[in-house]
Amino acid sequence: MIYWQIFLAFFIPGILGYGGGPSSIPLIENEVVDTYGWLTVHQFSEMLALGNALPGPIATKMAGYIGYEQAGIPGALVALFATIAPSMILMIALLGLLLKYKHSPQVKKMTQLVRPAIAVLLGIMTVNFFVNSISMEGAGYFHTIVIGVASLLLLQKWKVHPAYVIGGALLYGAVFL
Repeated sequence: MIYWQIFLAFFIPGILGYGGGPSSIPLIENEVVDTYGWLTVHQFSEMLALGNALPGPIATKMAGYIGYEQAGIPGALVALFATIAPSMILMIALLGLLLKYKHSPQVKKMTQLVRPAIAVLLGIMTVNFFVNSISMEGAGYFHTIVIGVASLLLLQKWKVHPAYVIGGALLYGAVFL
């Protein structure tokens, strides 16, 4: 039964997560934290931060980790397959159709209308992470503000690569928390 749950926990976000990792992360969080209770919001946010510090697609890294934690190597393999299966199926089934109609106004409008939903999902996840980071289990107000302001300045003002900002936040957490 656990393999089926792992499969569904990553297959459903893979189907609904239009646009890849950023849009599927809140969906994976919903399945892993709310539906199955495998991780807390705090654990999920830590896993996401660590996964973002590593190279490669975030969804497959999360799937491998969570699948392994729940059911060992077979669980990791099921989760990885479930993560890539929707894309693989859709690419095979719909690529020709989308390429044929890629200049259609309806197809362009459809992709534009999905963007606000993705923005709302990312916003909700951000608020959940922020609330969790200032809680007793998280970093607290001071550290959250320091890391948030430093990250904003590094990314927006000084155009530092996000990998260095994530690495710096990890180092800050290792030293001060």
